[in-house]
Amino acid sequence: MPFLELSNVSKAFGGPPILSDVNLSIGRGEFVAIVGYSGSGKTTLISLIAGLLKPDRGTVKLNDLEITEPGPDRGIVFQNYSLLPWLTVTENIALAVEQVFPNHAPAKKAEHVAKYIAMVNLTPHAHKLPRQLSGGQRQRVSVARALAMDPQILLLDEPLSALDALTRSTLQDEIERIWEAEKKTVVLITNDVDEALLLADRIIPLTPGPGATLGESVTVTLARPRERKALNHDPEFKRLRALVTNQLLAYGAKRKSTVTRKLTLPDILPEDLDLPRVHRRPLRPHEMREVASRV
Repeated sequence: MPFLELSNVSKAFGGPPILSDVNLSIGRGEFVAIVGYSGSGKTTLISLIAGLLKPDRGTVKLNDLEITEPGPDRGIVFQNYSLLPWLTVTENIALAVEQVFPNHAPAKKAEHVAKYIAMVNLTPHAHKLPRQLSGGQRQRVSVARALAMDPQILLLDEPLSALDALTRSTLQDEIERIWEAEKKTVVLITNDVDEALLLADRIIPLTPGPGATLGESVTVTLARPRERKALNHDPEFKRLRALVTNQLLAYGAKRKSTVTRKLTLPDILPEDLDLPRVHRRPLRPHEMREVASRV
C-alpha cells in the first residue's frame, strides 16, 4: 500500500486547471523529487499534499487517510523561510514544538528543540534573530522547525532556489545527511535536475501547464552517499541527467506545438523619444501610410 497517494487530482483557480489528472504513489521512507518548469504548478501540487489547498477533483491520502487540512504529520519547508522575525532560532522552533507536543515537560521540550538545532549545525546561533542570520542559516532553521514536529512526511518546496551556489551545495549535503539519519519520507519540489539526481531515489517530471500532470518517473540507481565531484564523471549520472532533461524538453516542445491562440499586436506605433516633446496622440500604422501616400 502506498504511503502517499494522489488519485486523479485536478485543481483550478477560476480558469483552466492548473493541475489535471495527477496520479502519484510514494512509498514510506522514499525520497522523491518532482521537477518541472517555473509556473507549471509545482507549488500547487505541494500545497495539495500539505493540505493548504483542496483538490477540485480526486483524493490525496497519507497513510490511507484522506488529507483535508494542514496537520503536524506533514512538515513543509518553504522557499522564503517563513520565520517569525521577532523570535530567536530557539523560539521559532520551540513555537512549533509547543503546538505539536503541548503535554511534554518543559525540560523535554527544550531538549527536543536543542536536538534539532544541533542537527542543522546552528547551536552557536541558537540565540540569534532571523535578521542576524545568513540566508542559508535561515533555511536551516526552517528545516529544523519542520523536523522538530516529527512529521510523517517532509515537503520541500524549492527550499534552496534563492541561495547562492556554495550555500545551496552545503544545504543539499545537510538534507541528504538528515534524510539518511531520520529516514523520513521526502517530497522535493525543484527545477534543478542535478539537485534531484543528487538527492532523490526517484524523479518525476511535471508537464507544463495549464492542465499539468506528472510524466513517467525515473528511478535513480546511483549509489549513496553521492559525492557531486565524482558524479560529474559518472556515466550513469550523465545518462540520467540527459534522460530527465530530454523528457522536460519534449514536454515543453509538445506544449508549444499545441498552442493555437494567435497574438495580435496593438495597432499603435511607439513614440520616437528623439523628437521634440509636443502635444500629440500616438499614431497608428494606417495613419502613417496615409501621410506617406499624400507626400
